Amino acid sequence: MKYIEVTITAASRAVEPVSALLDTIGIDSIAVKDPNDLETIINNKEKYWFDYIDEELVRANETGADRAEISFFLDDTDEGRAKLAEVEGLEDQMRQAAAIACGQDAAQLAIRHRVVDDEDWKDKWKEFFKPMRITDTITVKPTWENYTPQEGEKVIEIDPGMAFGTGTHETTSSSIMLMEKYLKGDFKVLDVGCGSGILAIAAAVLGCSDAIGVDLDPDAVEAAATNVKVNHVEDWVKILKGDLAEGLDMKADLIVANL
Repeated sequence: MKYIEVTITAASRAVEPVSALLDTIGIDSIAVKDPNDLETIINNKEKYWFDYIDEELVRANETGADRAEISFFLDDTDEGRAKLAEVEGLEDQMRQAAAIACGQDAAQLAIRHRVVDDEDWKDKWKEFFKPMRITDTITVKPTWENYTPQEGEKVIEIDPGMAFGTGTHETTSSSIMLMEKYLKGDFKVLDVGCGSGILAIAAAVLGCSDAIGVDLDPDAVEAAATNVKVNHVEDWVKILKGDLAEGLDMKADLIVANL
């Protein structure tokens, strides 16, 4: 699906009045990138926790740039383009509001837009997903990567699509480690909020008698069902669409819920 990305550049002090004008036409989900916020964060480390700051933001702060960006997305449809026209129709009011907030010299304001495709976002992360050893015996790898397992190594192939669960997140890898420690061969396993299906598949690989993975998101259910087939564990794993364990007639020996 395609979207219209709209970016409004204005002085930092104009962010609030410009945002308020956007709110009057129903645009209340925005992202603000303001170099001046960096100084507030750095000077209040006891209040703000961070482990990474965009280098572009750092450079803008160092050069003393007083330019913030307000961005949001609209559907690339007739309705979305009509909303874009509403935004552009507010430009004079935005300039006036910015002039009041910042003074005439600091009131320069620009609106720009571009069409983006969510296919680009959906696939961009794949370049960072590589085969990863989770335990002494289990490795998770993306379906599109080549990998030669070592003797005794169990490999789980995953394409999460739009669902959660690559194995690289600590909660996922920890769940697999704990299953390897506690799961027994005759166990029935219930994976609540299965995402990509990785934990239900891991249970099958570890030798459970059978497993059920449940998720409310239809994209997750589709991805999980595909991953079950890719790993050839259809005889042990069943994927269902549902709300937690509601309506399930199953007595599980082990329940995993990486929610």
